[in-house]
Amino acid sequence: MRRAPVHETPLLLVQPRYNARCKMCRASPARCSAAAPVKQAGSSLESQLVQRLSAGPAAQPSGQASGSVHQEPLRGSPRPLGASVQPLQDAVNIAVEASSATGMTLCLFTETSLQQGKVKYEIPLDPVINRTGSTWHIALPGLDRSLLYGFKAAGPHEASGKTSAGHRYAQAEVLLDPYAQAVTSRSQYGQLGADLPYGKDGVLGLAPTWPQAAGSLPQSTSTEDSFDWEGDRPLNLPMQDLIVYETHVRGFTQDPTSGVSAPGTYKGLIEKLDYLQRLGINCIELQPIQEFNELEYYEVQPKKGQPHRYNFWGYSTVAYFAPMARYAQAAQQNRGGQAVIDEFKSLVKECHRRGMEVWMDVVFNHTAEGNQQGPCLSFRGLDNRMYYMLAPKGEYYNYSGCGNTLNTNHPSVAAFIRDCLRFWVTEMHIDGFRFDLASILTRAHSLWQAHPPNEAASHATTVYNGFVPDGSGVPTGTPLADPPLVEMLSEDPVLRNTKLIAEAWDCDGLNQVGAFPHYGGRWAEWNGHFRDSVRQFIKGTEGQFAGAFATALTGSPHIYNSPADEGDWWGTGSGAQWRSGRGPEHSINFITAHDGFPLADLVAFNKKHNDANGEGNRDGESNNLTWNCGAEGPTSKGKVLRLRARQVRNLACALLLAHGVPMILMGDEYGHTKGGNNNTYCHDNQLNWFDWAAQAADATGFARFFRHLINLRRARPELRRAAYAGGGSIEFMGHDGGAPDWEEGSLFVGLTLGAAVGGLYIAFNAGHKPLTVSLPNWPGRCWRALVDTGKPSPLDFMQGQKRLLT
Repeated sequence: MRRAPVHETPLLLVQPRYNARCKMCRASPARCSAAAPVKQAGSSLESQLVQRLSAGPAAQPSGQASGSVHQEPLRGSPRPLGASVQPLQDAVNIAVEASSATGMTLCLFTETSLQQGKVKYEIPLDPVINRTGSTWHIALPGLDRSLLYGFKAAGPHEASGKTSAGHRYAQAEVLLDPYAQAVTSRSQYGQLGADLPYGKDGVLGLAPTWPQAAGSLPQSTSTEDSFDWEGDRPLNLPMQDLIVYETHVRGFTQDPTSGVSAPGTYKGLIEKLDYLQRLGINCIELQPIQEFNELEYYEVQPKKGQPHRYNFWGYSTVAYFAPMARYAQAAQQNRGGQAVIDEFKSLVKECHRRGMEVWMDVVFNHTAEGNQQGPCLSFRGLDNRMYYMLAPKGEYYNYSGCGNTLNTNHPSVAAFIRDCLRFWVTEMHIDGFRFDLASILTRAHSLWQAHPPNEAASHATTVYNGFVPDGSGVPTGTPLADPPLVEMLSEDPVLRNTKLIAEAWDCDGLNQVGAFPHYGGRWAEWNGHFRDSVRQFIKGTEGQFAGAFATALTGSPHIYNSPADEGDWWGTGSGAQWRSGRGPEHSINFITAHDGFPLADLVAFNKKHNDANGEGNRDGESNNLTWNCGAEGPTSKGKVLRLRARQVRNLACALLLAHGVPMILMGDEYGHTKGGNNNTYCHDNQLNWFDWAAQAADATGFARFFRHLINLRRARPELRRAAYAGGGSIEFMGHDGGAPDWEEGSLFVGLTLGAAVGGLYIAFNAGHKPLTVSLPNWPGRCWRALVDTGKPSPLDFMQGQKRLLT
């Protein structure tokens, strides 16, 4: 017999307390203090019930039984998604979206049962009472908040029948809440899960490398943040003033030479912030710190001679709202999910205290679940057809190169991404986001016509299997001129002052550099043209590269302030409206990044040497625009070493003297080498660890050179422009002081900056022969040499620069 929804008879919540014995103490109403009305609000059962009624249907009892770790469940609310505290009812509300699920069970773990791979308590949700539209929800008063939680979702699987295509429901799996703000699984980085018979006798988890994980419940009963931010807020520094430092949390302090109290953690990074401040950094860009599984590629028995493989970089997200737990000393000490969150908040607060913004590298193009052969962790088991971009028969589109593609422009997925970014800004005080493979955010989503369970499709636009290929008006995967998600994020009031940076390409060849949909300049971009132009010119590549290099030095106006050329199909087609109208501050200039050779290896290797990755040296980019300066790899030849040092200084000057926003790769400032490996994604060792001993010794003088060069940039406004220069404030000239030479074979670029405010003359000679340079004749002024990359340290940056900087 079908029960009527509780909200249809709300008065039953109050009236029975005066007609029957009290459920709390089994006494009559006259003798029961809990049932007796009192004047003080909130102190009696009646007033509590009235408060519940006043909160609406969500606060009404659901009719489900109470348990040993919670009181009688309430119907709950469909918003907010995730686990949240309802202070009025002293309840935890849990809500999850799963549009095609036919059943949903809330699973609760203790720490012990989680390690055993066993659910401790299960609470089935009623599809009538605990469901609103596509959202399942329940609220549990008096819930023991030391517990952990997840879901079991029942529904069709695409193994059989047309109506199930694209579905991946697997009721035996316990799924993570996509909105979980803290995740518990293993406490130590690289630690294997317990030795269990995974997959047998109901034991949860997939393998020792993929043990069961669960979300932590919110601990606070207050609507206010229990963490003491001490008045901290995002810094909102001017974009053109930033010096960005791409940083890996674990790699920065894991090496024994770091000397920190908690190596490889947020706390360890805090202990080294003073170093970054002295270096002149005012923005750190963190490689992924949203929860991921570092053992994703781990082999318990690696090939002979091969090291263990880790997912070191972390570009394979498991939970988007949760800080990576094993980057926290708090997790290593088993202090719980809230302590992990607080440790990350402390990192952000301490960065802000030192005037440094914090950006996050976020991966909203794919998840750790991979293709149809990957694990079922969260999104796939809750709503595969909603979260992933699928073909009509349920196949995964793979624009990410990692097996799946997030269905980012689906309305619910777009709202999920917006909610996630809002969370990191409002709760964690993050200043900006760099979006990995951001061009995927512009692709048309796949849309499946939703129908009630077991109901045949009937909508006129539905094709077989309920798939609507033109849900956005165009075929799935088509780059959209006005992508809904990008527009939503650009116009969002909460994200108004947050920096948004696009890696404006993806793995299917879509390149939108210079024309990423930016909605009035809201988005900056990683400038791959800057990287390539600088590498080609500095190494003396034959061809017409002087002009491209000069343009890169001035903030790439041909990309951000000019129409596209004929060879740019996106910029002359659907993306034409986004060309032009931006300034140099929208160009994130970089020569090196985590993906590829570090600066020292650009001048020491002609080829990649990735054998340690176990992929036969087939992985990683083959065309790196490098030059080994006369010897491949390590050498003792003095001539080669001197040339390499000069080239490193040349590259550093090109990066830090150019208009735009410079980004430095962690370790480049002291000459970190990865031994010619240009794809170190799988190495938790010295290839990726910052060598603090080498930095302190500074045998090459690079650390000193970088520090002075950064401080020069921060002191000279003519190097930091928000708009393109005009009125002769930039002037190019040849080495003889005459007209510049842009013809093929030219290897010299000279220019003056800011004649009205002091002025700089900058000259690059990429040829193998020395040149005599004629300096500009500015009446009443004389020139003083400041930087000479042809000289060894300390002569490369001249003494006396302090007077110039002041």
